[in-house]
Amino acid sequence: MTIKLHEINTINGLISYGAELFDTASLFYGHGTDNSVDEAAYIVLALTHNLPLNDESIFSEQITDADKKNIVDIFHRRVAEKIPAAYLIGEAWFAGRPFYVNEQVLVPRSPFAELIGDKFMPWVNIDKTSRILDLCTGSGCIGIACAMSFPNATVDLSDVSVAALNVAERNIERYELAGRVTAIQSNLFDNLEEKGYDLIVSNPPYVGHQELATLPDEFNKEPQLGLDGGVSGLDLVHKILHQASSQLNDGGVLYVEVGNTDEALQQCYPEIPFLWQDFEYGGHGIFMLTKEQLLEYKSLFQAKLS
Repeated sequence: MTIKLHEINTINGLISYGAELFDTASLFYGHGTDNSVDEAAYIVLALTHNLPLNDESIFSEQITDADKKNIVDIFHRRVAEKIPAAYLIGEAWFAGRPFYVNEQVLVPRSPFAELIGDKFMPWVNIDKTSRILDLCTGSGCIGIACAMSFPNATVDLSDVSVAALNVAERNIERYELAGRVTAIQSNLFDNLEEKGYDLIVSNPPYVGHQELATLPDEFNKEPQLGLDGGVSGLDLVHKILHQASSQLNDGGVLYVEVGNTDEALQQCYPEIPFLWQDFEYGGHGIFMLTKEQLLEYKSLFQAKLS
């Protein structure tokens, strides 16, 4: 280390120290940042309560000894234990907002944030969207962000994991959305009673076993229930495709994230006109289908379940 810890007394100095420390370790970045400097900055700014960053002059501000010790301890845990920074901090940012997270939910990082910011245009009419479902919600970040973008809609957050729903409920309370956003324990659609949604969004487990076995250590700190999509990665996706039409209102649409399993999905259903979304800020692997398309090809989806 060329940077001496005892000489550091500013936020910027501590960020530089953290980045240099991270560069000496075999860390994976992909849970909100993609390099050592951004990772260190995220930790320092979060723990000094400077997020969102509105004034770059804070980089030259003095840092207290107590904050310095706490942050350095987090740096060393990040290196030694390969724990994603969001878990160490207890917070992750998604769609421009902070969300509480712990190791019972995946760290938010979905390109759904860009679609939500664009209000899913042109396929979703905000004036005709009154009910939204976030299926496999985890922390609730996708559904809660939808509630922010569609202020006249009610949103259901569904997950099979009670532990994940406890996190989602904490985030509902954080944004005072209890009147519009509800957490529901359900194995996919089992407990949803065909409520009738205008928009269904889902980021289900979609990692196949071959890919799962090669993921960096940081992913092993996340709940495998949120990652493991079966041998092919598509076990839950097949079920969602088969069942979603019965949950959608006429004119409703389904958006599902499948990440790197996108090519495998397309090969499974070469006849299906998946509308793959384009992203300005990075990301891939989210498709859209209308209720009418889901009904048209339902026999193909049924065949994959047998």
